[in-house]
Amino acid sequence: MNPIKTCALARIGLLGNPSDGYFGKTISCAITNFSATVTLEEGEGISIIPHPTSDPFSFESLADLRETAIRQGYEGGYRLIYATCKKFADYCAKHEIALPPKGFTIRYDTTIPRQVGLAGSSAIITALTKGLRALFGITESQFPLEIQPSFVLSVEEEELDIRAGLQDRVIQTYGGVVYMDFDRELLLQRGYGRYVQLDARSVPPLFLAYINKPKDSGKAHSDVRARWSRGDEDVILAMREFADFAEQGREALAQRDWTKLGNLMNRNFDLRLRLFGEKVIGDQNLEMVEIARSLGAPAKFPGSGGAVIGIWKDGAHFERLREAFASHGYAFTNVQVENGPQYPV
Repeated sequence: MNPIKTCALARIGLLGNPSDGYFGKTISCAITNFSATVTLEEGEGISIIPHPTSDPFSFESLADLRETAIRQGYEGGYRLIYATCKKFADYCAKHEIALPPKGFTIRYDTTIPRQVGLAGSSAIITALTKGLRALFGITESQFPLEIQPSFVLSVEEEELDIRAGLQDRVIQTYGGVVYMDFDRELLLQRGYGRYVQLDARSVPPLFLAYINKPKDSGKAHSDVRARWSRGDEDVILAMREFADFAEQGREALAQRDWTKLGNLMNRNFDLRLRLFGEKVIGDQNLEMVEIARSLGAPAKFPGSGGAVIGIWKDGAHFERLREAFASHGYAFTNVQVENGPQYPV
């Protein structure tokens, strides 16, 4: 049998809630710029091959070990692979799906930048889930599409104690551009929200800028989640406003009204800044947004921080943005939305 190779794409949040844990609404896009790839090859027993960069177990020196830890952190992809396989076996046992006695070797690779909110961890789990389904011939009736994001989330939360939400896992499962409504009643009743595929051809030309060497240790703690749990009126009203941005953004995309979309992106970030505060947002994140806006480009976070997305107008505008971000040491690229138009620069 030929090796099975599956992938999941990086994602950007276009509009909506800063986290889907608030029962809100959001629009996300899968982008082909970066991806995680998993390869499964049948063989004797089961082997997980550590990634040479993400899962290093040998170093040239103590200085090399230190630099690797700073750059990569302590938690690579190996544990994601291990936990996904275990959870997949749990799922099949629970649903009485008989698995043939197959052995296999797992290899993975990823080009998704770490710690900049582009959903690198969930991409590895999603890609492996696709691969295991293909290897064992699991049908969609046995493993419905709408519950696959919830499965990926369960790997992180139940096996690895990683706090996360459904948004990243939905877009990486469905692909393209998706409007998501995480209505509380829907989630409580059936475990997943309402997911609507949008026309990816309606997305404007987007850029992505991100920090080359992010450091988690510099992030300040936010009390927004605790305030929301306590019923803080300011937080509750803000989350409703974020959800409204997603609703309006869906209409703007349908009408290809990119001016309105850009205004909504700016308002989305401004509300986030007001809610979380400058200390939590961080100096570099604020600087990236300011660079974009100083050149007339709307901008917001695509995820939890460490990167910004914005709309560019034409080739000359793109080059001015690229030069400005590069002069401040930030990585910069033209976003390629899956199934979306190709905008030349």
